[in-house]
Amino acid sequence: AEHKLLPALYHRQMEGQFTEPTRIIGASRASLSHDEYRRFASDALKEHLKSGEFNEAEVEKFTSRLYYVSVDAKSEQGWDDLKKLLEEGKDRTRAFYLAVGPAIFSDISEKIRDHKLITRNTRIVVEKPIGRDLASATELNDTIGKVFREE
Repeated sequence: AEHKLLPALYHRQMEGQFTEPTRIIGASRASLSHDEYRRFASDALKEHLKSGEFNEAEVEKFTSRLYYVSVDAKSEQGWDDLKKLLEEGKDRTRAFYLAVGPAIFSDISEKIRDHKLITRNTRIVVEKPIGRDLASATELNDTIGKVFREE
């Protein structure tokens, strides 16, 4: 998130690709408040954007879109908090971007399903590599496919 994802999302904002109101919700096991996550993001942008790309007003606008929830992929911790955060704007497009190891893709997919976070506008994005070989990639694809329809 620090090196690639937050700067990429910031660039999307700079190019006018976000409609209002867009929210970006960070989630991991770490315990952070929304404000702590916004400071983390601002610091990451200062450090990782190219010279001349950091615009204080745009960074402030960008970080105001950010929210954070502490969630554990393998337990029930935090999933109800995420659901509450997603209640506002439940008709909006939801993209779950899984920047995690492939070993927990299926755990997260199942938690998203089990906590009824999937809407008709829900998307899932998984980072590569997806598996260690063809067999494990096929298994991960099938597991995720049980929760999310391909189309």
